[in-house]
Amino acid sequence: MSRSSTTRFGGTTLPEEQRDALHRATRLEWITITYMVTCVAAVYLVMGSSQAMKAAWIEDLLAFVPPIAFLIARKQVGKSPSPEYPYGRHRAVASGHLAASVALLLVGAMLLWDSVTGLVKAEHPPIGTLQLLGHTVWAGWVMIAVMAYTLVGPIIIARRKMPLAEALHDRILYADADMQKADWMTAAGSIAGIIGIGLGWWWADAAVASGIAVSIVKDGWTNLRYAGRNLMDGRARTYDSAHTHPLVAEVDAVLRGCGWVSDSRSRVRDMGHVLHVESFVVPRGSSALTADVEAAAAAIRALDWKLDDVVIMPVSRIGDMPDPLADRA
Repeated sequence: MSRSSTTRFGGTTLPEEQRDALHRATRLEWITITYMVTCVAAVYLVMGSSQAMKAAWIEDLLAFVPPIAFLIARKQVGKSPSPEYPYGRHRAVASGHLAASVALLLVGAMLLWDSVTGLVKAEHPPIGTLQLLGHTVWAGWVMIAVMAYTLVGPIIIARRKMPLAEALHDRILYADADMQKADWMTAAGSIAGIIGIGLGWWWADAAVASGIAVSIVKDGWTNLRYAGRNLMDGRARTYDSAHTHPLVAEVDAVLRGCGWVSDSRSRVRDMGHVLHVESFVVPRGSSALTADVEAAAAAIRALDWKLDDVVIMPVSRIGDMPDPLADRA
């Protein structure tokens, strides 16, 4: 995919830094998918009856969701606004974030259930031997080697994705980095569990997996909560949802600095990569336009009870805004 085809989010032309970040993020997601295919195959071949290994395999399968969601959303948000989608398709990011969050939460929940039930049932997972190059080898060593392979990739990938998520204000990429963190934690826990079994500690496998699962569930729930919040038009927040986005305050600061504005208040919601701003200003002195706009808004609300929130923006010309009735079905 050429870089020239990824220079817009809807009607917004991306600065050079964001164009480069989007190109690198797209390439990184394809690398992630390719790498995860090899991980899933390798873990499946050696997992045996280890609970932590089974959980790692399931997690690796679910780890495909965030990168696929990112690639689908990236394709959608690049489309220009249309009569059917007058605001553009920025919400594809919120939908993808929701899918990635659900996948992360499912990983943690399944891992927690599997490990806790194993502890309750006092299951003793056996690890046998296998023939390798004419020698009898404890299968645990092969499992450890495979899990070490699945551990290294997520550490590198997560570190590369996080700054790109910030540059693009992309929550799918952020949730994907969280999923990669869960991947390497699960791999490390699996190695510890396998070593524990080798030492005769039957409970080590499930106990380690339980601890990791709690952390993954927490991350999944946090991401899911903020994904739902964004879909319900909550106040715009930073890419990691940790704080109110600083642009919320900066918008009103700019408006109140205008000489003709007496007061202002804005609503800023997160559309995905971009923010949607509606600002209400009180002009200094009397204005016939203000009264006319308020009267027009009242007339629109009187049409139907469903017309609840009406904003009228005086402009010098309509410009490129799509006609919502151009292709009316």
